[in-house]
Amino acid sequence: MGREVIRRVLIANRGEIAVRVIRACRAAGLGTVAVYSDADADAPHVMAADRAVRLGPPPAIESYLNVGALIDAARSSGADAVHPGYGFLSERAHFAQAVEDAGLVFIGPSADAITRLGSKTGARRLMEAAGVPVVPGATSDDQSDAALMAAATALGVPLLIKPASGGGGIGMKTVRSLDDLATLLPQARREAQAAFGNPTLYLERLVERPRHIEVQILADADGRTVHLFERECSAQRRHQKVVEETPSPAVTPAVRARIGAAAVRAAETVGYRNAGTVEFLLEGDGDDARFYFLEINTRLQVEHPITECVVGVDLVRAQLAIAAGQPLPWRQEQLTQRGHAVECRIYAEDPGQDFLPQAGPLLRYREPSGPGVRVDSGVVEGGAVSVYYDPLLAKLITWGESRTESLARASEALSRFEILGLRTNVAFCAAILRHPDFVAGRIDTGFLTRELATLTARPALAPEVAAAAAWHAAQGAAGPQGAGPAATAMADPFDTLRGWRS
Repeated sequence: MGREVIRRVLIANRGEIAVRVIRACRAAGLGTVAVYSDADADAPHVMAADRAVRLGPPPAIESYLNVGALIDAARSSGADAVHPGYGFLSERAHFAQAVEDAGLVFIGPSADAITRLGSKTGARRLMEAAGVPVVPGATSDDQSDAALMAAATALGVPLLIKPASGGGGIGMKTVRSLDDLATLLPQARREAQAAFGNPTLYLERLVERPRHIEVQILADADGRTVHLFERECSAQRRHQKVVEETPSPAVTPAVRARIGAAAVRAAETVGYRNAGTVEFLLEGDGDDARFYFLEINTRLQVEHPITECVVGVDLVRAQLAIAAGQPLPWRQEQLTQRGHAVECRIYAEDPGQDFLPQAGPLLRYREPSGPGVRVDSGVVEGGAVSVYYDPLLAKLITWGESRTESLARASEALSRFEILGLRTNVAFCAAILRHPDFVAGRIDTGFLTRELATLTARPALAPEVAAAAAWHAAQGAAGPQGAGPAATAMADPFDTLRGWRS
């Protein structure tokens, strides 16, 4: 692939990831174009970009998921390239193809790679052929109940029923008795069809109490691929991550070398290009721990900042450079880890009410700052959280020379995160960080489910906090104040990141 001319990037997203991409583009000397729905006309990402183009009404299907409107916005604004962020259309092959067909650069993998990896069963077959370990399971072209029941009988219980085109746990069913299959198979098939437009199912052995480990990879257009080590993502609920950290406290140097090599092999198998994440389940402890391929996420991950802090590479800047045809500037042995980082996802939701999403004005919003503290956000004080989109407010990222230091900084920063007007999960995140099992690094993917009652116990509101809340409610939103996302510096642990060299 030759060099591509990229002067202006349209960010086909909103919120904190749009602000994050705009910041990286500015550092690379590139112009930026934001897009917005009517609900986001005054949003921080719109204010941060050089230009902004309206897409349509608030519903995502009429705005951020409207491929035609996004392509028109890119053309009318003079953009050369499109960054999809994550969520929305970021893993949709038809969007990547539409961008390419419009003569624009898609800052991500090719439409072909997205298509090949979009089928979980197809990806499993590719990885098996490449020698990448996969969870023992059964995929079949015969999707009849009889065929799947026969496969389940041969595989044995416990097992999982999984949609071939799914993600996020939608349509997934746990089977502990073969007698339950007659009921669970039709349910899973209906949910898969409704969510993904594809009722195809496959079966996997249920790995009891695994860890969720993912490996960050970068691949250039010349076929060179490196990994940037692993992230621990086991603190999750309903298959959605809440707290992530790197390095994983469970991954030994020997396992790190093996799982990193497997991730590179997985990416090379499909001719992957740009940033991606190879996800694995980890079973067992120590050097003998086994890992199994889950999927490749064909986009930037929400939790990418912790890798940036520990490895010292700006991943969004790397995406831009790869998309422009620049080769990777490092060999694998030149990439090293320094210290430890943790990320807490801050949501407008009520953990005490089954994590009910919140919407409304942010009467007070003040982000913590300090050594080793970074906040990536997409909101400001005086703004509002919409009912139309994911209620992620910010990501709190902390770094330290040791795991103990990074966790201590995270706990202290959470105590200084001031948010009034909406319920949030700040206290929930703080409870996770101080739980003995998390502190000891003894968690698995079922940790939050098992400990939910303990972690969501709501302490009494201190009188001074209640008084402050009442005062701010009476005053109303006084307009944007404090450290907004466009002005928040990247408080990375290094004085300078190991930036991309042309």
